[in-house]
Amino acid sequence: MQTALTFIAFTAFVALYSWYRLRKESLSSQEGYFLGGRSLSGWVIAGSMILTNISTEHLIGMNGSSYRNGFVIIGWEVTSALALVVAALFFVPKYLKMGLTTIPEFLEYRFDATTRTLVASFLMISFVVTLLPIVLYTGALNLESIFSISERLGVDNQTGLWITVFGIGTIGSIYAIFGGLKAVAFSDSINGIGLLIGGTAIPLIALYQIGDGHIMKGFSEVFLHQPEKFNVIGSKDSVLPFEVLFTGLMINQLYFWGMNQTIIQRALGAKNLKEAQKGLLYTGVLKIIVPIIIILPGVIGYYYFGDALYENQDMIYPELIKKLLPSSFVGLFAAIVMGAVLSTFNSVLNSAATIFSLDIYKKHLNATANDQKLVQIGKITSTLLALFAMLVAPLVVNAPEGLYQLLQQLNGIFFIPIASIMLAGFFMKSVTARAAKVALIFGLVFYITTTFIFQVDLHFVHLWGIEFVLNIALMYIISSLDRSELNQPQPVSAILSDLQPWKHTKVMSVILCAVTVIIYILLGQF
Repeated sequence: MQTALTFIAFTAFVALYSWYRLRKESLSSQEGYFLGGRSLSGWVIAGSMILTNISTEHLIGMNGSSYRNGFVIIGWEVTSALALVVAALFFVPKYLKMGLTTIPEFLEYRFDATTRTLVASFLMISFVVTLLPIVLYTGALNLESIFSISERLGVDNQTGLWITVFGIGTIGSIYAIFGGLKAVAFSDSINGIGLLIGGTAIPLIALYQIGDGHIMKGFSEVFLHQPEKFNVIGSKDSVLPFEVLFTGLMINQLYFWGMNQTIIQRALGAKNLKEAQKGLLYTGVLKIIVPIIIILPGVIGYYYFGDALYENQDMIYPELIKKLLPSSFVGLFAAIVMGAVLSTFNSVLNSAATIFSLDIYKKHLNATANDQKLVQIGKITSTLLALFAMLVAPLVVNAPEGLYQLLQQLNGIFFIPIASIMLAGFFMKSVTARAAKVALIFGLVFYITTTFIFQVDLHFVHLWGIEFVLNIALMYIISSLDRSELNQPQPVSAILSDLQPWKHTKVMSVILCAVTVIIYILLGQF
């Protein structure tokens, strides 16, 4: 009972805070609903970005992976800081100067309307098929483990998961549908603080207990129990080989942090360039810190449970929470986890609604739609996508390498082809619209064929790198043979008047790059 009360209290507090901050906001306009009125500050952007990124597929999936594989998976996190530096220095200044609302909008400016529509359609599919169901399922799995919902309701485990999925999905939908980006961002800020505090508390409490009141003694004991778990240099046959950092991983990171609508939409909603750059670089700092929350607990879990959960690695984090926290705090932490789930879920819904309304509906179905109509279409889109994701989510089970690894494999279907044509659009002035469309389809077919049909004996991140090189080469060849297709449209006009960069951008960027390298030097010795 105490667990449930603390859970309800924190969840209600976040909802009331978001309502209070939004009670006088105008959400009927396109910018007000989809971009938070272009009024977001650096800290709000950073809080929303990290919560959009960190959900239960990280808390459960990455901790499950580190339980089995150790710190080698840290590459997914700390290299994000490098991509955020590039986004702050290069991508976001260009986006804001062009006055973009969506990433596909850039592709029409650089290539043509068909390329914009193709990418918008791919993104909509990726949201529904990959991210939304996994986020809902991992959230339901965690809450089912903490509250034993199926047992309390007197139903079987599968039915309990369905009920939990629909509960989470309904609450998340309310934020996205009725509050727009600003409601998402404000709720993310509070949940982000809770996640950082609560998430950090889990390993600290564990190390305090293991070390009999001394955290560093506890850390030493966990390290000595199995030191190889702390090695960040993955072998060739590991879940994340070290070599992938130099093939496909950075391409994926550049896309995720610099071109992914769900993430970059927060920066597009900044009040000026300075706040956008602050938000991106503050997020980089958080990504350096976040392994304490989403990797270290999994290794600590191995100290406690040994090999007992190897066949069910995604249960390690819920089991650790129940072992370490008293019932009242379990409810509070479950609310924080719920916030992380809601953040990613409602952020993706908001981005999907933005893309469909502006890149598909207004572009092809109703060119004269006013702001009120676009907001209405956005709400309908969010509702339909939420329902579909809730129906699909319980079917996401038994991923052989864990849920986080499955999510990354599925993301590669869409991320790398889109990243290829985005980067070509920025850096290869001679690439034509026809070349971009061919590369987009080729990359999609290549990756699906080599990963899911014939299963080539290469790590899927290496396949990302190969696919990227092939896409660039293909675009270069086609463009060389077809110069007449080159598009030279006029750029979109800047909407923000203040495009002065943040004065500490370069210094912060150097520090983040240096810290990333130092992590690999220090933890690569073991």
